[in-house]
Amino acid sequence: MGGKRASGNVPKGRLKVSDSNQRLAFPRSARLLRHADFERVYAEGRRHFAAHMTVFYLPRTDGGAMRVGFTVSKALGGAVERNRMKRRLREAVRLHWPEMSVAMDVVINPKKSLLAAEFAQIENEISRAFEVIQKPPGRRKPQE
Repeated sequence: MGGKRASGNVPKGRLKVSDSNQRLAFPRSARLLRHADFERVYAEGRRHFAAHMTVFYLPRTDGGAMRVGFTVSKALGGAVERNRMKRRLREAVRLHWPEMSVAMDVVINPKKSLLAAEFAQIENEISRAFEVIQKPPGRRKPQE
């Protein structure tokens, strides 16, 4: 096929600006892509639990910006349902990308209930997760 990419005439590595609302797209550099990176976040990272998802996160020592990955297992539904979950999560992440991005790897693992959730609920959970991730790790209160 021809040399054109689906993203249009945007050179590789550049951010594409959406024509409709002038917001940045979710660039490849902001995504967690390698299997080893996912495994490291699961093994060494912390967790944030929400009603429709679990968010795993791990600070990076190399600096850089935050990277986000999504895992949707086959147990959550067929390909259509899984892809719909990922599209909804990607859009919520894009809309609530933190202004002060920290060097962090984040993996978002949705629950089956995400399919039936209102998009506003998903946005609230993503926003809350980003607030938790940006706070420095604090001490837990001792239980009495």
